[in-house]
Amino acid sequence: MRAYLLRRLALLVFVLIGVSLLTFTLSHVVPADPARLAAGPRATDKQVQLLRQKLGLDRPLPEQYVTYMAGLLRLDFGYSLTSRRPVREDLQQYFPATIELALAAMLISLVVGIPLGVLSAVRRDTFVDHVSRAICIAGVALPIFWLAMLFQLFFYRRLGIFPSGMRISTGVTPPPTVTGLFTVDSLLAGDWPALASSLWHLAMPAMVLAFASLAWITRITRTSVLETLRQDYVRTARGKGLGERVVIYRHVLRNAMIPTVTMIGLQMGALLAGTFLVEIIFSWPGIGFYTVNAVMAMDFNAIMSTTLLVAVVYTVINLVVDVVYVALDPRISYT
Repeated sequence: MRAYLLRRLALLVFVLIGVSLLTFTLSHVVPADPARLAAGPRATDKQVQLLRQKLGLDRPLPEQYVTYMAGLLRLDFGYSLTSRRPVREDLQQYFPATIELALAAMLISLVVGIPLGVLSAVRRDTFVDHVSRAICIAGVALPIFWLAMLFQLFFYRRLGIFPSGMRISTGVTPPPTVTGLFTVDSLLAGDWPALASSLWHLAMPAMVLAFASLAWITRITRTSVLETLRQDYVRTARGKGLGERVVIYRHVLRNAMIPTVTMIGLQMGALLAGTFLVEIIFSWPGIGFYTVNAVMAMDFNAIMSTTLLVAVVYTVINLVVDVVYVALDPRISYT
């Protein structure tokens, strides 16, 4: 296992180099001048040229790439043209909001999706199963941006249950920053008004983001449980006189979870990508909101840094999934 982890970590370096090279190339082939965008519409050609020299945009592309990679080794992501400050500070501010939203959505997906998938398989072709399959079809078919606008229209405009966006109410003071997650920091500080407000603002975007992942997790869990229920060892367990609940939770569920764990890893990466649309619609100040603004301003350093950050998180998630495989099934080994 140790050798496998070392190989995967070494592979991560090559993945990051490839992602950085691809992102750098695509960012610089776009027919736009970030120096002119940063200088403003009233800047003269001389002012734009001076800013281009200051940012190093007048140098050859290979030299710019080498300079950028050298900065990455020092955890220096460059200077953002959008916020006018180091990109690292921007990531420290915006990324916790995205993590909080993605984790909340994944928690909803797991708490609802796995029990619903198990119940749907155990009670196959019943009313519960039909409802479960309808949810799966809707979750896969409905576009996330349409669902987000529908939730806003119904739960905010018509019923007034949830706010339309942002992380916390205007009149509520955010908790002291420890992790950057408002819910966690509110708990640590014992600030119950801030916790209630942050949960209130988090609920609707998290439900929207979770809907598609919930559908996939439910579907995979149902299929996996149905296949496991047909195995000989399940028939043997029932033949011994074990109760149905013991058979399901002790013998079926653990073996059926391996495909579900794979889907959870994939969906966690999908949630990070899905937050881009959700954050824009709900004005959620996360990494997606920040990246879209960076793309509009052709902020190369911000675009490349956010892309690398998402690539690292996605790769680490896949590595964690592989480790969980071994915990679920000791027969699996990595050499």
